[in-house]
Amino acid sequence: MRLALRCLGLACLLLLALQLYFAVRIAAMAVFDPGSTAFQRSEATRLARQGRLAGWSQQWVAYRSLPDNLKRAVLASEDAGFVRHHGVEWDAVRGAWQRNTRAESQFARRVEQAEARGLSIDKLPGAKVVGGSTISQQLAKNLFLAGERSLPRKAQELIVTLLLEGLLSKQRILEIYLNSVEWGEGIFGAEAAAQHYFHKPAARLTAYEAARLAVMLPRPKFFERTPQSAYLSGRAGTIAARMGGVALP
Repeated sequence: MRLALRCLGLACLLLLALQLYFAVRIAAMAVFDPGSTAFQRSEATRLARQGRLAGWSQQWVAYRSLPDNLKRAVLASEDAGFVRHHGVEWDAVRGAWQRNTRAESQFARRVEQAEARGLSIDKLPGAKVVGGSTISQQLAKNLFLAGERSLPRKAQELIVTLLLEGLLSKQRILEIYLNSVEWGEGIFGAEAAAQHYFHKPAARLTAYEAARLAVMLPRPKFFERTPQSAYLSGRAGTIAARMGGVALP
């Protein structure tokens, strides 16, 4: 029993130390730009193994120099309540949980039906998972966390999200997000995205161009390969129409 209690106490101390590490790193980001994110390092490793790291592109742009068009477009597309919430939109989380539960149940039924008929399940489309993450949650995941979906990982994401919201301003959170988010294979940040897709600085993006970039964010590599997607064009038009009603931090 004593050994178990000691192990439990040690585990708690290690967990507390990890949260302190995250808090110190985030507090430093109020002054210093993060050199890279956990997701970027993972992608850099993957591209280096494939001999394709030479295509890497990123250039930091200060918040005041980032175009309002792009700020509004990203907020309209990804997190319209950004300036109001404290890191988590609980209604969106519950909605995503319910949709994912239904999708997983439907997938389980398809598997049962396929097995009952003696069919292979290898080619069955998987359950489509949707997210309810705010920009702060996305940044928390990209900065520090692995990509697997598990309860401990989601709990850690929530803690890091609350640390971001408590230690950084909304402007700083959005600045770091727009400079580090993935916009294609080895393309990170608004400036690199504007140069890659429109051959111009981010500061010169039109409202529609900014909306197209914003719509790409959930699946940047997919839309990079399918730039003529009808969905991308139609959704960009919708986001461009919404941008005027978006409040900036």
